[in-house]
Amino acid sequence: MAGISIWQLLIIVIIVVLLFGTKKLSSLGADLGTSIKGFKNAMSDEDNKYASLENADLPQELRAQKQPEADEGHTKRQHKEQV
Repeated sequence: MAGISIWQLLIIVIIVVLLFGTKKLSSLGADLGTSIKGFKNAMSDEDNKYASLENADLPQELRAQKQPEADEGHTKRQHKEQV
């Protein structure tokens, strides 16, 4: 008897439906889904904004220095594969 049985959950659901009605519950579900979708969109927009700001804040010389580092690692790997 430590947990809630299926019958107790069923009674709780019936009471909630009687109190709020199915129309109100469906609109609450739709509002909740819309707000979650909006939150996810806002989070992805923030990630995109930080990525663009990261590149925009760097001076041109630093961006040019950053790119060869990646190329050097690639050529080092190719050299190791050849050996």
